[in-house]
Amino acid sequence: MASADPRTRTSRDGDPRTRDRRVDVLIAVGTAVVALGLLLGLPPLDALEPDGPALAMRVPAPLTAAWTVLALGLLVQSAALLAARRAPRTVLVAVSALPVLVAALAPQSLDLFGLTALPVVVAVVLAALRVPLARLWPTLMVAGALVAAGSAVLSGALGQGVLQAVGAVGLPLLVTLLVRSRREVRAARTAEASAVFREQDALVDAAVSRERAAMARELHDIAAHHLSGIALMAAVIDRQIDSDPERAHEGARQVREQSTAVLDDLRRLVGLLREDVPAERAVETVAGIVDLVERARFRSDVRLEVLAGDHARGAQALADGVGPLAQLAAYRTVQEALANAALHAPSAPCTVTVDDRDPTRVVIRVENARAAAPAAPTSPSGGNGLRGMRERADLVGASLQTGPTATGGWLVELALGREAPAAVAQAADGDEVVA
Repeated sequence: MASADPRTRTSRDGDPRTRDRRVDVLIAVGTAVVALGLLLGLPPLDALEPDGPALAMRVPAPLTAAWTVLALGLLVQSAALLAARRAPRTVLVAVSALPVLVAALAPQSLDLFGLTALPVVVAVVLAALRVPLARLWPTLMVAGALVAAGSAVLSGALGQGVLQAVGAVGLPLLVTLLVRSRREVRAARTAEASAVFREQDALVDAAVSRERAAMARELHDIAAHHLSGIALMAAVIDRQIDSDPERAHEGARQVREQSTAVLDDLRRLVGLLREDVPAERAVETVAGIVDLVERARFRSDVRLEVLAGDHARGAQALADGVGPLAQLAAYRTVQEALANAALHAPSAPCTVTVDDRDPTRVVIRVENARAAAPAAPTSPSGGNGLRGMRERADLVGASLQTGPTATGGWLVELALGREAPAAVAQAADGDEVVA
């Protein structure tokens, strides 16, 4: 025989409502089987009592009116448990009220009347698992009163009824609340662990994003500076190769130097990214701007002006007090600004100024004049250079200003704060240092 459609079978077996109904039926049937099994099995077991008939239970004979009323009562109580999921409080009251009716109709079932407490116990457990205690306690009070009343009707002793109410309502409630609290604690721990895992994943994603942005800035700075210079020098060589071969050969050597510099920078970047390979070069500093400008003079008119303060004379280095990350940001900013000037204003003079006179900060300016010739067309996806400048400035807490000048040129100004006021050496006798 061909099996049914697996999709239909999976849908039928995996439906939560179907599973819930199945569980409800199992609970009701299990309660009825246990209750009726005790009803049928206790009298024969009691007949085997070795102490004689003095201690034997007084129970109605099977299939008599009293016995039938008690059996029907147990069946009705068990059947009522089928609705415990939809109306747990109503079912608890109904299951607790049925023993009162059984006690009134079958007073001969005194010794077996305690079996009616079994469905009450099950109803209390189901209600306590599904209803908050703050909403359930009135129903519990009513159920306890009904259980006590049913026992008191048969025995005539209120104390016995109270004890049965405590055993049928109070003790199952305490056990269920304990189980429920442990389950809630376990769920809370699971949720906390999931939150921690999600937080760790978010932190990892953020770290990866920051690293990707840093790598993108570094690669853009390297490529924009060197490759733009190579492109400009290649264009010059193309024009000079026939008219001025010597200058063309000199330009070819400069292209080779720039290409070697690209490879060196990329090799250094790979060394920084790999843990098993040491970096081949140190991180660039403000002092390296001097060499940067010298290399840029081969392809455009670039001038350097260094305004050194008293603290930079003698043993103190340029940009003393500025952290290494901030100095790298300054170097990359000048590198990107020179590349932009060569690209957008190839024939305009450019001035790089390093103002180190202020003891609290270092100001670096890159200003180019108006372009005398139209610039070459650029890619529509540009703008990453200025974005990278601002990201670097924000990363080190520097102030960056970019924009056109009054004469039609372009200005990039970066202000770097010092980590500590630069030391001022006393050149006269060298016996006092003011920090």
